[in-house]
Amino acid sequence: MGLDGEMKINGKEDDDLKAPLLKPSEDVAITVFPGKGDKKVRTVKFKIGEIKCTSCSTSIESMLGEVHGIESAVISPLDGRAAITYVPELVDVNKIKETIEDAGFPVDEFPEHDIEVCRLRIKGMMCTSCSESVERVLLMTDGVKKAVVGLALEEAKVHFDPNLIDTDGILEAVQDAGFGAELISSGNDMNKVHLKVEGFNFAEDGDMIQSCLESTPGVNHVEVDLAEHKVTVCYDPDLIGPRSIIQRIGDASSGPNIYHAELYVPPRRRETEQLQEVRMYRNQFLLCCLFSVPVLVFSMVLPMLHPYGNWLEYRIHNMLTVGMLLRLILCTPVQFIVGRRFYVGSYHALRRKSANMDVLVALGTNAAYFYSVYMVIKAIMSDTFEGQDFFETSAMLISFILLGKYLEVVAKGKTSDALAKLTELAPDTAHLVTVDSDGNVVSEMDISTELIQRSDMIKIVPGEKVPVDGIVIDGQSYVNESMITGEARPIAKRPGDKVIGGTMNENGCILVRATHVGSETALSQIVQLVEAAQLSRAPVQKLADQISKIFVPTVVIAAFITWLGWFIPGEAGLYPKHWIPKAMDGFELALQFGISVLVVACPCALGLATPTAVMVATGKGASQGVLIKGGNALQKAHKVKTVVFDKTGTLTVGKPEVVSAVLFSSFSMEEFCDMVTAAEANSEHPIAKAVVKHAKRLRQKIAPSAEYIAEVKDFEVHTGAGVSGKVGDRNVLVGNRRLMQACNVSVGSEVENYIREHEQLARTCVLVAIDGGVAGAFAVTDPVKPEAECVISFLRSMGISSIMVTGDNWATASAIAKEVGIEKVFAETDPLGKADRIKDLQGKGMTVAMVGDGINDSPALVAADVGMAIGAGTDVAIEAADIVLIKSNLEDVVTAIDLSRKTMSRIRLNYVWALGYNILGMPIAAGVLYPFTGIRLPPWLAGACMAASSLSVVCSSLMLQSYKKPLRVRDRAS
Repeated sequence: MGLDGEMKINGKEDDDLKAPLLKPSEDVAITVFPGKGDKKVRTVKFKIGEIKCTSCSTSIESMLGEVHGIESAVISPLDGRAAITYVPELVDVNKIKETIEDAGFPVDEFPEHDIEVCRLRIKGMMCTSCSESVERVLLMTDGVKKAVVGLALEEAKVHFDPNLIDTDGILEAVQDAGFGAELISSGNDMNKVHLKVEGFNFAEDGDMIQSCLESTPGVNHVEVDLAEHKVTVCYDPDLIGPRSIIQRIGDASSGPNIYHAELYVPPRRRETEQLQEVRMYRNQFLLCCLFSVPVLVFSMVLPMLHPYGNWLEYRIHNMLTVGMLLRLILCTPVQFIVGRRFYVGSYHALRRKSANMDVLVALGTNAAYFYSVYMVIKAIMSDTFEGQDFFETSAMLISFILLGKYLEVVAKGKTSDALAKLTELAPDTAHLVTVDSDGNVVSEMDISTELIQRSDMIKIVPGEKVPVDGIVIDGQSYVNESMITGEARPIAKRPGDKVIGGTMNENGCILVRATHVGSETALSQIVQLVEAAQLSRAPVQKLADQISKIFVPTVVIAAFITWLGWFIPGEAGLYPKHWIPKAMDGFELALQFGISVLVVACPCALGLATPTAVMVATGKGASQGVLIKGGNALQKAHKVKTVVFDKTGTLTVGKPEVVSAVLFSSFSMEEFCDMVTAAEANSEHPIAKAVVKHAKRLRQKIAPSAEYIAEVKDFEVHTGAGVSGKVGDRNVLVGNRRLMQACNVSVGSEVENYIREHEQLARTCVLVAIDGGVAGAFAVTDPVKPEAECVISFLRSMGISSIMVTGDNWATASAIAKEVGIEKVFAETDPLGKADRIKDLQGKGMTVAMVGDGINDSPALVAADVGMAIGAGTDVAIEAADIVLIKSNLEDVVTAIDLSRKTMSRIRLNYVWALGYNILGMPIAAGVLYPFTGIRLPPWLAGACMAASSLSVVCSSLMLQSYKKPLRVRDRAS
């Protein structure tokens, strides 16, 4: 296959290769240059105050450039955002901060230096009390700055100072608290490759490979496992790739020792551990049944089947019967071997001065078991004693609790199904091709997707998945992106178009150059974002957290009061004797009621009510192209009553086109186009790009042979108005009417008529002033998105009002608003003014969502209660937004709000069930109905109810998996 289209897009392609996928917050363009050689570099980002113009940022950049150890410094003149890349061995962050402050500029939002992040898998958490205990232990550990523990996800995210503690110390702290802990990832795991190495058997070989790799530019960290013959390498994909690392290991061979490395893919830990947990609970339940079922048969079934159960009444010694002895023998392994987990959990909980579900189960089963042992001892020592044991209570209680936990773990596993499907989207292998200098394919080989490096050329045939993010170099096809963006229709791809890893190539063969690999791909970013969202807590969960602190002590007190409430009146003869069942006395009846209260209360259901719903909702949203950044964003979105839309790129398509260009001066069109092109060349605004494109096209028509772009000096961006600069010896202004007024440029009647005529057609007029006079103008149109009117109407039916805010003029803005059905408009507003408008709306008590495309919208996205970045594409990590909409489709705004409403409704239902269950279940277990109806809840049945309550909450959350988008404009149209 030839590569004819490659040369046409080299410039664009190089930009894409260099552009970081993780854009910084506030949408400021920050360039980060990697360190050269083997120097380890870091980047610190913060905000500098009192940046008034480009000269301020330039002076700070030049000053920092003189500091030894600083590799690069880039500062945005718009809002003072700074990204400083430095070598930690040569300079520290405090020196950087002091240098800027000594120059007279205040430093804001300065991060604590050397803070790293790791994720842990936590084992043994049963309820909210457990997760709070882990969080408390972590926060009390020296060096830990922040810790968040997710109960449903069974993970913890820890921010720590590596100078004070390492990941081993954090794991040890969790394990000392009585919980299992494993490291999932640390801060330097973003790009990691696992290799199996043949040919090294001694420690010297491992040292040789490690030193060879550590001296390689781009390698950040190396771990060698001599026993398993494995090497794990963390690397910088800008400098090196996995195939180069494998080659480097081969080059380290010396003499008879020849090293051969190949890719090793470790099993997916989450799925493996989930299967192990399911298997563990299943095996424990079956082992428990092996003993508890015979206990149940010997105590409740055979005695009712005369004469088959008569042998159980045979006395061995005094009043000790065969049945009693068998029940003791069978129940003891259940209590102390199968039930050991409850003793261990209780011990660690009490040692932490807290209480959890293990404490309740241990108290309840111990009360039943040891009372029964007391009955056995009395039966052995007396020949007249008559009493009943409760061995079946203890055994069946543990059995039902284990059954409930088994079913709960199976159901909880399904809450992360959407995330699991996302992680499996990327194909295992890819076709790597090599091209010659003429662009012809000379070789082709299949390699693992994990071995793809940046700039590799990949061939994708019909029916295969795209392995990594990249740019189409040659060929045409349609690509199905529904698994990433939720877009049902295949998207046409031609040379120069971007493709997303994990999507399906439909019908054409295409060559793709890899631009983002490993953890930088959109798919990896989505998975990371969803995992972080599932770990975060919704504010509504505070209710469960507060209840959990007093839940277990309250239940224990209630159980003791229940026992006293039945035992004392029984001894005093305050209720009829016939209330007491046969073969039972008043103490035993009171004990059964007390045990039932202990085991029927379920703190687990409360703890799972919110996180399971958030897990399912965030996963489901991701599969629909709606990325919700956690429970807080989810909860805020359901309260939204006002949505503020940006115009350009949000309500409109975002691809402006110039439809008219006129001159109002004696300048020639050729000279006019040259000046406009020079002045606007450095602007990133879509309208500016459209003007430059049109001016170049006009220039080519006039003089096809010449293409010269003059250099602009003193270039300055006037936020929300335009740009200015000096082209040659002429001062040039390009922008709207506000820029002309601010620079005292008079706008004549001819120009006013031109503006008025086009603004009535919903077009934006860009004026060009040269040396203080309007020299010409461009009329730019940006068509409205086809679904905009339907979305605004649907939002109105949901009780949500829509407002448009734009930097464009009033006439154009009003025309667009009328077309889509928006009644309230704020026009001629700069980016900071947009944020002020939102704050004004919030001051009136409104919960406001801001929808923007991320260009100049960051202040407003941050100011809004819910910021939605639309049309993110592969840039899913827009920090200023609470919700990221991958597609540029306004339907997803409705989806995000509707999904949040459905989720919050489900969470409330979960709480009603969990709280209602405990509020109703405990009085019934305490025997409130017994005097009137004779209905009594035996302890083993109470345990079954407790297990069912947790299961029911998880299953309720799983109902969100059936969520469907409420609005599909294309479906309506068809």
